Amino acid sequence: MFAHLSQSLSRLKLPLRVEIKGGASLDLGPAPTVTLEVNDLSLLTELKEPSLDKLGEAYIDKRIEVRGHIMDVIEVADRLSKGLLGETSERPPARTAHDKRLDAEAIAYHYDLSNDFYQLWLDPEMVYSCAYFHKPDDSLAQAQFQKLDHLCRKLRLKSGERLLDVGCGWGGLARHAAKHYGVQVHGITLSRSQLELANEKNRGAGLDGQIQLELRDYRDLPSDESYDKVVSVGMFEHVGHANLPEYFRIVFEQLKPGGLAMNHGITSRYVDGRPVSRGAGKFIGRYVFPHGELPHLSTAIACMSDQGLEVVDVESMRLHYALTLEHWSHNLESRLAEAGQLVPDKTLRIWRIYLAGCAYGFKRNWMNLHQILAVKSYADGGHTLPLTRADLYH
Repeated sequence: MFAHLSQSLSRLKLPLRVEIKGGASLDLGPAPTVTLEVNDLSLLTELKEPSLDKLGEAYIDKRIEVRGHIMDVIEVADRLSKGLLGETSERPPARTAHDKRLDAEAIAYHYDLSNDFYQLWLDPEMVYSCAYFHKPDDSLAQAQFQKLDHLCRKLRLKSGERLLDVGCGWGGLARHAAKHYGVQVHGITLSRSQLELANEKNRGAGLDGQIQLELRDYRDLPSDESYDKVVSVGMFEHVGHANLPEYFRIVFEQLKPGGLAMNHGITSRYVDGRPVSRGAGKFIGRYVFPHGELPHLSTAIACMSDQGLEVVDVESMRLHYALTLEHWSHNLESRLAEAGQLVPDKTLRIWRIYLAGCAYGFKRNWMNLHQILAVKSYADGGHTLPLTRADLYH
């Protein structure tokens, strides 16, 4: 079986060594940078069709072990899969009408994992979303500060305004807006662990008087047009295609006339929202973000427009997110022993693949990330936004 497999693999010329535990080995190219050790011989049959989800599952289930830099591992896995399968096409996913219970369970699965685990590899403010790099060699902390400020500047925040933060995470944006722009922030989240630590950080910064965070579903917000600005970062990926019209209707209802809404989120490469091919999207959906659905940019803009939000600015952040994920992956890889004390081994294996794999995917345009700024115009169609973007860069 191994000899037969070696014939199909050798033509790929990969920097990969395949080893049978305690037995034969095969180099698929000169100077291998990655070693794949097969612990389960039945896997050799599956390697004839090595989709990325199959390879990922084999690793997290310890049917294989890998040695080498994690970024090299991801690249070799992609080349192996593509070399034997080609570019397969996924079907558009079934649309699920997310209810409150489903969303709460999905958020708890991902975000309530362990605050201490996230602290190992995030920046000091624990901003778990795409950073904004002025230069490729910016530190992660600097780039996250720049992202928070970029959002606040786009929203043209002014002292005394009320800001709604939908999916507030550990409160990094809320603290930045309150401290540097003097606004009152109301943030909502479905993660109990995030809420607890965010409130602790707010008190430590002396900002708990300006920031109110609570455990609440966006569908439970009253429709009273009470906010000057609304921001949502890394949240609408959890909404689901079927719920996008309702989600943006609620955002519209929260805004005063003339108010601004910023939606920052991952978007699909494909207009129909189908997942990344060769099983990568399936792996993330099964093990990282249950029930997550990525809309295409055009879908997001259409839903916003249908609900009365006028889109006035769109910025792609794809390469910024590739850099962000590289930082996160590097930070985690440098602290694997500590991480192993905080989460189960299977969980750690999932996250190693997830962070490095997403860095690889964003760099290669498998998916994108967009900041979409919209305005709720006055009754006469007007608004007070500047005529140019010049104020953002002064």
